[in-house]
Amino acid sequence: MSDRLRVAILGAGMAGAAAARRLADAGSLVSVFDKGRSVGGRMATRRHGTMRFDHGAQFMRAHGDAFAAQLLEWERRGIAAAWAGEGRRVGVPDMTAPVRDLLAGLPVTSGITVARIRRIDLGWHLDAADGVHGPFDTVVITFPAPQVTALLDASGYALPGVERATYAPCWSVLVAAEGAATGALVKPGAGPIGLIALDGSKPGRPPGTRLTIHATADWSRDHLEEPREAIIAALLPVAERHLGVALRPTYAEAHRWRYAQVDRPLDRSAVYDPALRLGAAGDWCLGARIEAAYDSGSALAGAILANLGGGP
Repeated sequence: MSDRLRVAILGAGMAGAAAARRLADAGSLVSVFDKGRSVGGRMATRRHGTMRFDHGAQFMRAHGDAFAAQLLEWERRGIAAAWAGEGRRVGVPDMTAPVRDLLAGLPVTSGITVARIRRIDLGWHLDAADGVHGPFDTVVITFPAPQVTALLDASGYALPGVERATYAPCWSVLVAAEGAATGALVKPGAGPIGLIALDGSKPGRPPGTRLTIHATADWSRDHLEEPREAIIAALLPVAERHLGVALRPTYAEAHRWRYAQVDRPLDRSAVYDPALRLGAAGDWCLGARIEAAYDSGSALAGAILANLGGGP
C-alpha cells in the first residue's frame, strides 16, 4: 500500500484545481470529483454547436505576486492572453483553459454528486450515486460556501465560520446575433445590467457577434425565480440600448448562477480542521476574484501539507 497522502478534492473550479496541483506536485495522490459535466466551475464555457460563450467569470486579474506569476506563466504558454485593458487576462481558447491546465494529468471524475462524506477510523469515504469512493486521508471541499455547509450538515460535521460567507446571484444571458456589435467590455453603471462582454473580441475565439450579459446582483435577486424566457426578454432590449445596435438574435439562452459572486467573504485564506483532516476553500474565503479562489486553494493545500506531509 502506498504511503503517499491520499486526498479527495470536491469541486473542479479554480480553488479545487489550485489545491490539487499544489498537493500533486508535493507527491500526494489526488482525486478530483465534480458534479458538472466539465471542469472550471464558474470559469465556465457554454457550447452550442460551433459557438462558445464564456457565461461565468469573464476575466482574471492579479493583485498579489503568486497569481501574477501564474498569469504570466499561462500567458507565456498561450493558455491566457490580455483582453480589454486594465490588466485583464482571459483563458485561451476559453475561460476553462487555466483550470484544465492545473488539473492536467490528474484523475478527475465529472458528473458526480457527493451526497455525504463519512470518516471511518482514519479514512474518509465519499457517498455518491455511483457508489462509495475512498478511503482518503483528507478531504478538501471547494464548493460555494452554502453548498459546503449543506454537505457538512448532511454528513454530521462542521467547519466553523463557513456559514458566515455569503453570495449574490447572477442571471447571465448568452446571445449570438446578426447585428454587428463592436467593443470588448461594456459596464453600464446603472440599470439591470452589470456588464456586457463581447466574446468574439477575446483572443483565440472565432469571429462573430456573441455576447454574455450579466445582470446586476440586485436585479438578479429580485428576478431569481422567473423563467429564462422572461429574463432574456427583459435584458436583451437593455443590452441593445447600451450597445447602440439592433442585435437580431439567432440564439439566446439564460443561465442562473445562484452563487455567482461573493458579497461577504470570510476574510481568512481557508478553513482546515487538522484533527478531522477536513478543509474547505474558495473565493468565499478571501473575496470576489478568481485570484482569491486560486490563493485559497493553494493556502489550504499548504495547510494540509504542513499538517500531514504528503511526499512519497
